[in-house]
Amino acid sequence: MKPAPFEYHRPGSLDEATALLAELGDEAKVLAGGQSLVPMLSLRLAYFDHVVDISRLTELRGVTAADGYLRVGAGTTETAVGADLDVARAVPLLTRATPLIGHFQIRNRGTLGGSVAHADPAGEYPVVALTLDAEIEAVSAAGGHRVIPAADFFTGLWSTALEPDELLVGVRFPVWGARSGFAVEEFARRSGDFAVAGAGGGVALDADERVARAAIGLLGLGSTPLRASGAEAAAVGQRADELDAAELGRLAMSGLEDVPADLQGSADYRIRVGAAMVARAWAAASNEAIGQRAAVGARP
Repeated sequence: MKPAPFEYHRPGSLDEATALLAELGDEAKVLAGGQSLVPMLSLRLAYFDHVVDISRLTELRGVTAADGYLRVGAGTTETAVGADLDVARAVPLLTRATPLIGHFQIRNRGTLGGSVAHADPAGEYPVVALTLDAEIEAVSAAGGHRVIPAADFFTGLWSTALEPDELLVGVRFPVWGARSGFAVEEFARRSGDFAVAGAGGGVALDADERVARAAIGLLGLGSTPLRASGAEAAAVGQRADELDAAELGRLAMSGLEDVPADLQGSADYRIRVGAAMVARAWAAASNEAIGQRAAVGARP
């Protein structure tokens, strides 16, 4: 199929882009990498009178570190995120999630900001942002700059707290300290497909090798990315080497509502897969944190 007719705009600066969004309002849609929007337009799952292309705005690209955060510009491609050494050191979960996004052709065009703004509950970057309590930066011509916690950002299927005149310009990820481990696991029918279910996790240990901080994000198990807050709370204060990862996976599935059911699998099947993915991610992240703790203790 072909997209419904629309008027194409390509602003030359951030100020021009926000001015266009202020003028066009609900009738406009922002185009970043186009890896989600263009197929939806082509299939006529969505249509807009105006498309505002921000893909060439260099001011939206790049990675910077300050005040305990790593900031990734919204226009930074997924390939660039996955290859950035500062990202790998400061936010390992982001680096490890990147290869799971589609295929390399998609990652070459897709952007971090576009993925987060698209808010697909089966998308890796939205889950990473939620899991790590990231902060989403938005800018508008009328309201200026504001910061939205990831916990408040994802409001429904493909919907966010962004106002029609706002543009997502960057995401700030908190940098965890030493004695931390991270992992992401997901199951898909074929490599590059959207995951049936998945999980991302982070573990931080205290001096006694007890869990001081736990973060478990769920992918593909609701209409938005989710946090397994009950499982997180159960893990905190426990010795990492004594926690039962399988039990934690089952606990993470308790209380889930509106689990999708489609041709990929029933809701019950997704829950079983989700529990297994949480268990795998937790075990890998916990083992990494324990290994770092041992390495620190072995230094002269």
